[in-house]
Amino acid sequence: MIMTFRKWIFSSLLVFLLICVAGCQSIGYFKQAVSGQMQMFANQQPLSKLIADPKTSPTLKEKFELILALRQFAQTNLNLETGGHYLSYVDLHRSNAVWNVYAAPELSLKPKSWWFPIVGSVTYRGYFSEAAAQKYGTKMRKQGLDVLVGGVDAYSTLGWFKDPVLNTFVGDSERRLAALIFHELAHQRVFIAGDTTFNEAFATAVAEEGLRRWLADKNDPVAAGKYQTELQRKKQFITLVRNARDQLEATYEDSSLRDATKREMKAAIFIQLQKDYAKIKEGWGGYRGYDDWFGDSLNNAKLNTVATYYDLVPVFHQLIQNNGGRLEKFFAEVKNYSRFSKTARHQMLAKIKVHAPDELLAVHSPATPDANLPELASDPRAKSPATSVQ
Repeated sequence: MIMTFRKWIFSSLLVFLLICVAGCQSIGYFKQAVSGQMQMFANQQPLSKLIADPKTSPTLKEKFELILALRQFAQTNLNLETGGHYLSYVDLHRSNAVWNVYAAPELSLKPKSWWFPIVGSVTYRGYFSEAAAQKYGTKMRKQGLDVLVGGVDAYSTLGWFKDPVLNTFVGDSERRLAALIFHELAHQRVFIAGDTTFNEAFATAVAEEGLRRWLADKNDPVAAGKYQTELQRKKQFITLVRNARDQLEATYEDSSLRDATKREMKAAIFIQLQKDYAKIKEGWGGYRGYDDWFGDSLNNAKLNTVATYYDLVPVFHQLIQNNGGRLEKFFAEVKNYSRFSKTARHQMLAKIKVHAPDELLAVHSPATPDANLPELASDPRAKSPATSVQ
């Protein structure tokens, strides 16, 4: 009865929002958001029931039991609020929960943003249909923008509803599932509307710290070793992308250059990025996990997704250290940043970043769009179009 009432409230709220924002967003777009979210409600099955059902495969039962253990660990050891999240399962019968469209000007790294109710301004536009996302991406390209359309396999509704386990991520490795659960639950603790970079870096740092503690608690040196290898490769990847972004930014901001020259330099920077990747890969013992990412066309939008999820991660790791690893104090300090404007907040974080060691870099974020990145330890990903966040 309570869930039925919440569904009615949700539908009524979104209908109201359709009317309110129809001037700046298409009603059709919000209709697909309502339809997609309602699909989640209509097909949920309790994990407890599925675990007890003899028809459920042993493999799937193990995954469900693992997720329940991760929830308990998140609540007990990480001070995360689990509520009723991840206690039910939904098979969406598709490969991703949603598909996000990211865009940026041809000669600028400033990401295009969209405004939505509840979450404010965000640097993506999500769809429950891949075809619809690709169609919108094509529209953005025709406007001369660099575009990335990436699938994401999990998302948080920020506590408005109880987020379910989805078929899109339930088959992931233990380390990746742990990071995904911790990342999405972190959004329940702190979320600042209109600041995607802050929110995703915070959740990524929490996921990384949570995964480190999970592995330490299990005392599994093999898993810990694999995780450290993933971290090192990820750090090298992020450094490559960061260096390329720095070069692009300097090029785009050089007023003495003509646009034609900037385009030539942009192409040269991307070519060099490909070469630099090939060079560092030589020391990876045959590991080719990032080949697909570099194989697709590179553009400003794709590079921006890496910046969104990683630029501030060292800052939050530093804050965890500054609070002696006491997460409750860390959460309180982070939440305090909501008192400041976005500009002031990022200026304060920039000062901390100067003193944050490069080693405090996180592995693949739970929320980073697929974009053909390899399956790493932490990779929760997603966002519901109008009412949730990755």
